[in-house]
Amino acid sequence: MTIGMFPDEQWFRSQDGKTLLAGSPLASFTVSDAGARILDALENSTSLPAQHEALTSRLLATGAIHPRTNNAVPLADITVVIPAYITNELGLARLNELVANLQGMTIIVVDDSSPETLAVTGASVIRREPNGGPGAARNTGLAQVATAYVAFIDTDVIATPDDLQQLASVLSDEQVHLVAPRILSTDDKSAIGEYESLRSPLDLGSSPAVVRPMSRVSYVPAAVLVARTEQLQRHGSFEESLRLGEDVDLVWRTVELGNIVRYVPSVECIHHPRQSWTALLRQRFGYGTSAAHLDARHKYSASPLRAHAVLLLPVLATLAGYIYFATLLALPTLLYFQITLRDTKMSTPTRARLTWIGYTSTLRLLANAVRRAWLPIFVVGAFFFPPAFFTLLFAVLAPPAFAIVRSKPRHPVPYFCLRILDDCAYGLGVWAGALKTRNFRCLLPVITIRRTSRTK
Repeated sequence: MTIGMFPDEQWFRSQDGKTLLAGSPLASFTVSDAGARILDALENSTSLPAQHEALTSRLLATGAIHPRTNNAVPLADITVVIPAYITNELGLARLNELVANLQGMTIIVVDDSSPETLAVTGASVIRREPNGGPGAARNTGLAQVATAYVAFIDTDVIATPDDLQQLASVLSDEQVHLVAPRILSTDDKSAIGEYESLRSPLDLGSSPAVVRPMSRVSYVPAAVLVARTEQLQRHGSFEESLRLGEDVDLVWRTVELGNIVRYVPSVECIHHPRQSWTALLRQRFGYGTSAAHLDARHKYSASPLRAHAVLLLPVLATLAGYIYFATLLALPTLLYFQITLRDTKMSTPTRARLTWIGYTSTLRLLANAVRRAWLPIFVVGAFFFPPAFFTLLFAVLAPPAFAIVRSKPRHPVPYFCLRILDDCAYGLGVWAGALKTRNFRCLLPVITIRRTSRTK
């Protein structure tokens, strides 16, 4: 049950209080005097006025506000499905630990043709032959679920019944079809463990979000994923032909059907890190190969960069080292957004702040694209064009250097190297997937001129 709501971290109101820009991507709302009082109550965490539901439901759907819920879902209403391919004693020990932590719910372990048949105390075990991958294993378990809610959990994750109850309570809103927690990697004091704890691809940050492609949180992994069973069975489950990215595909199909997927970082589950550099880089390479397959099913959703056309030029000049030129472009860029955002009735400082947020976000995303998906292009270009060399140097070296200053890892040199190799492995995976499928659209940027989505 929803017991309260709170604004998104991106929340900007006009001077008269009747226009709101909020969420990711920013959505624009124009409200009446009564609507302005509802927004005031949300900002101040006071009681909402009567008949607030029409506006708050729209705000919830776009991610402008987020729900606070309680854990009123009974454990008997949740079935846990654990896809398992176990090859060693450590994996078996972690599986048994996970099952032991989740007693009180129905637990189904799907043995996806492990070398040795699994026997797990406290869970029903279904053996699959032959190995079908995580999507097929989850679907096999889903077919046996008879409870209202199903929770998919990977074997290398630690989760508790309370975690799953809190996540299932978010599904009290029938528009919400999937919900996922924050996945934190445990720091086992090794260089890899520390790196994963600071920069795991499963950790999507501390800000709650409505999940949608090309937004602040564009996907959630199925390391822990909770759904309403009937909705998942009716609208389609995991695509079994995808060995990687099957969870992202499910999330994006759910969104395309007009349903809501929520990321709830107030619930935190723990993920065990990879045991070697080789295993970590193989994982990242595999993630990269899924981009072409996902783009084939969801056109442009796997693009490495989404940027506003007006912001892209000064950002490109900055990354290429033309600081003087970038500074000259700052004034017309600021002027453009001061004019185009004028109808929002935002104050001049707020419009300037929005421009700065857009600039820094675009800079970060462009640098990310250069050192990952576009890495081979810039490596070749660096031999012939000095701006390409400077852009590559900045995009590759600056982020890990800044992260070391900010996070102060115990193993700074391994962290620095892993950060670079991580991005390289992912980028090479993207190219490998594109070459294999002959689909290079996943390498193309999405350039927009639209300011925000609008709702009234």
